[in-house]
Amino acid sequence: MTTDTASQWSTPSAVEVAVTRTFDAPQRLVFDAFTKPEHIVHWMLGPEGWTMPVCEVDLRPGGRWHMVWRREDGTEMSMTGTYLEVTPHSRTRQTESWGGDWAETVNTTQFIASGSRTTVVQTMKFPSEAERDRATETGMKNGADISYDRLAGYLATLGA
Repeated sequence: MTTDTASQWSTPSAVEVAVTRTFDAPQRLVFDAFTKPEHIVHWMLGPEGWTMPVCEVDLRPGGRWHMVWRREDGTEMSMTGTYLEVTPHSRTRQTESWGGDWAETVNTTQFIASGSRTTVVQTMKFPSEAERDRATETGMKNGADISYDRLAGYLATLGA
């Protein structure tokens, strides 16, 4: 495994947050890890102590997705959305809603192949700068970095 795989965070605009991460795995496998429930439940968990008992993905434009996380103490959080665009192995664009008074975002994820490696660029677009700042103050960066580290390890177990 190479050592240049740390997540890079940026704010491309006043209403966006982007994270870029390179994985030592081919594009098709990384795309599948982001879009197939049998993979997602192994890595998209944030900090230790969380599981994902619900992971439903209808991977097509207009298809819905729904995920529920559960902490060891029984606390749950859920997220839903709709796919707006699906270009197999290279790009998805979908809405994301945490419910309650949280703003809905539009997330674009690009999967860029470079030999046997894949760079993922995920851009989250918020309806306002205030909503972007509110979300970034929740610890989402830490949770995403932990999940991406877990994904790198999971991909290695698949022979990537």
